[in-house]
Amino acid sequence: MTSTNTPRFAVVGHPNKGKSSIVAALAQNDAIDISSRSGTTQHADPFEITIGDAAYTLIDTPGFQRPRRALEWLNRHATSADQRRQAIARFVSSDDCAKQFPDEVALLKPISEGAAILYVVDGSRPYNPDYEAEMEILRWCGQPSMALINPIESGDHIETWQQALSQFFKVVRVFNPMLANRLRSDEILEALSVIAPEWRTRIDLVRINYAQQDRRRIADAGQLLAETLERLCFYQLNQQTLSKSQAEKLKPVLKARYFAEMRAIESAAHSRLKELFDYRHLDSEIADLPIEGDLFDTEKWVVWGLDRKQLALTAGIAGAGTGAIVDAATAGTSLLLGATTGALHAGGSAWFGADKIANFKVMGLPLGGFEARQGPSANRNFPYVIAGRFLGLVEALQNRTHAQRGLLTIADATLQDKIDALGSRQRKALAAALHRLSSQKVVDDLPNALGPLLAETPQTTPQ
Repeated sequence: MTSTNTPRFAVVGHPNKGKSSIVAALAQNDAIDISSRSGTTQHADPFEITIGDAAYTLIDTPGFQRPRRALEWLNRHATSADQRRQAIARFVSSDDCAKQFPDEVALLKPISEGAAILYVVDGSRPYNPDYEAEMEILRWCGQPSMALINPIESGDHIETWQQALSQFFKVVRVFNPMLANRLRSDEILEALSVIAPEWRTRIDLVRINYAQQDRRRIADAGQLLAETLERLCFYQLNQQTLSKSQAEKLKPVLKARYFAEMRAIESAAHSRLKELFDYRHLDSEIADLPIEGDLFDTEKWVVWGLDRKQLALTAGIAGAGTGAIVDAATAGTSLLLGATTGALHAGGSAWFGADKIANFKVMGLPLGGFEARQGPSANRNFPYVIAGRFLGLVEALQNRTHAQRGLLTIADATLQDKIDALGSRQRKALAAALHRLSSQKVVDDLPNALGPLLAETPQTTPQ
């Protein structure tokens, strides 16, 4: 979408104050070059963000380098306030100025062409009157403007910056692009509509479309989780042989291949999930989620899935073990525990042990020969582990900003907390669905059973 009516905002300020980080966070673009090295941005780079049928443009600009000298030039070419915009236009079109003040010309050009101003300062550094030359030049432009205080290292000097900035800008906000999730970014978009009322309708449409995109992402993530669970829970490897001894010798080979391919399936699902949230350059090491051991080490599974008691209670809800179907809407925890105690004691490691993750079998074939088979998984906790790991990544992506670089760290999952937050009918539907999956039975409308888990995935608002 390209139009002169598209809202355009030039992100300007002193070098190394996080301008590119702010553009990356607001644009949801993790490909924007960000560095702690001063002067990373050499030219004015426009980033047009199209979201549905709406669009806006953020312009990443070089930092001010010689603002005092530039202001002196402007003062020589404007003797009254009514001449200031014309002086700015002469400044950006002057070949001599382009040579003397290349950075100032580059950052002022999009503003002279109609872009509104987002002025960025570092709230962790003390206010200095030297910045007033920059702010005065921006005031000469006569464009709608807002100041963003970016607390890069701390917020120690935010108050003094607010006092100074409020004398030059109508709107002043604190915005840390390294912590700002979608909720905080939406607050900035709302503020942009305030400083530029002629663009309010278009910016409001951008905000509406972002909210719709958030809901669509969650729905798509639910569908992806359902597909991943079905693939992993039904997955098995088969190899035919002439003799039984040949089939038995295949056990270590099939087992290694089975686990490797299962990990690959999960890793591919996590990569697709990152793309759903517009993370296309996230460190690929995220595929190896930070959990001790591997996916099939059941002693570590409680980090992502359920513990023995929780799993037994879930089995009771699903009608597993004793065969009793407990009405979760009326039965309390103590009743569920009583209903499943027998199953837990009788089953022993059948609920949780490594021997039930994926059995190896040798079977005779009707027409002769044998078949070695590895899988599918019979462990009742397996789908919960996969779901817990997936939801942990969803939550981390929701609370990450596109300005961040490096490895994404996944906190220990709280799957049981998410399950506890569901209504009784939702818990029962989820337990029944995952029990059927662990028994290799098709689940009708699996995304619908999983949906409430994703709806409860929290999106925190950083302070």
